[in-house]
Amino acid sequence: MQKIKVLYVEDEPFLGKIVSESLESRQFEVLLVADGRDVLAAYEQFQPDICVLDVMLPHRDGFSLGQEIRQQNPHIPIIFLTAKNQTQDVLQGFESGGNDYIRKPFSQEELIVRIQNLLRISGMAAPVAAPPDGTIRLGRYRFAPMRQELQLENDLRTLSHRETQLLEILTSRPNEVIPRKDVLDAVWGNDSFFNSRNLDVYVTRLRDYLKEDSAVQILTLKGVGYRLVCS
Repeated sequence: MQKIKVLYVEDEPFLGKIVSESLESRQFEVLLVADGRDVLAAYEQFQPDICVLDVMLPHRDGFSLGQEIRQQNPHIPIIFLTAKNQTQDVLQGFESGGNDYIRKPFSQEELIVRIQNLLRISGMAAPVAAPPDGTIRLGRYRFAPMRQELQLENDLRTLSHRETQLLEILTSRPNEVIPRKDVLDAVWGNDSFFNSRNLDVYVTRLRDYLKEDSAVQILTLKGVGYRLVCS
């Protein structure tokens, strides 16, 4: 079966990588573009089935790109992604040809559901392959991001949305250092002092949840970021 093609435009490298890999795991074919000036050429060459456009981009904004894409193809589904949350911004998104509008930060599952919904509305078949279970092994633990669950033998813990996002980011690059700013941007949308303090609280919680297996550790590299060690 031919895969649904998604043109995904995002200039934040870490977020772009995570979302692209999540979509690909659901049997979508993804073209990730980071610069606004490259989008139209990528669109013409890739011929996507759906576009997911960040609004704030280098050189071109997502709204103007959406307008041009809409002129070329009146029927293609377009989703805008933005950290802006004013009503006027939402209205501008729809006026620019968008079918849907998602505020950052967003969960990957929300994006996937919205993509599938627009594909159904437009009469296109979403990938029929059953999504993978998505369970991640962390030492003696099993982490299921889609269900927001962390399990150790018979002990099952339901995680909050933020806890799930944070642990999913850490498990996406095990044994690698993930910059603190990347984590803040991906989970909270910016690296403000308030959000930075929240991140410290959530890291402490996750460490407490994982304390029963000494082989699983979240290390803090002061002034740099975090590394999930899992042997």
